[in-house]
Amino acid sequence: MSDTTLVLGGARSGKSIAAERLLSHEPDVLYVATGGSDSGNAEWATRVAKHQARRPSSWGLAETIDLVPLLEDSGPPLLIDCLTLWLSRTMDAVDVWSDLSTSASGPTAAMAELDNRIAALTAAWSATSRRVVAVSNDVGSGIVPADPGTRLFRDLMGRLNTTISLASTQVLWTIAGRTLPLT
Repeated sequence: MSDTTLVLGGARSGKSIAAERLLSHEPDVLYVATGGSDSGNAEWATRVAKHQARRPSSWGLAETIDLVPLLEDSGPPLLIDCLTLWLSRTMDAVDVWSDLSTSASGPTAAMAELDNRIAALTAAWSATSRRVVAVSNDVGSGIVPADPGTRLFRDLMGRLNTTISLASTQVLWTIAGRTLPLT
């Protein structure tokens, strides 16, 4: 049986720190960074450096959005940070944005591919033999965004969080550095 935990929260809520604490006693963890390098962005570089400084030096690192093979393989626990960036980069990879203006007339090939990738991720998450902790932003608690692209992202993030949550053995919600179990 899998041991999967989803840690949800808003921006800067402490969810990454909470996820790291869950695996802090493990000597060998593979930290999976889904954000990409975003080279040239000083703010991003500072955020990445803070995350790196908190992690034990014994932990490995994989920078990828190709999560399914990692979930299918055996190995040390995974800490995936984060599903929000995974979704954003996956939407870019399948080019959802170019189809946005035509999506009102029905499903597009890009959206079908995105649906397939979400389904594959959820299936791999459900079947993994590894201990996995993933971080994800809760983006649905605010106002309805005015533009279609932001609404689409918010809706897809909610769907991804829901499917991963329902396939998880534990779901935690972090607010102001405090983490609460969701049942």
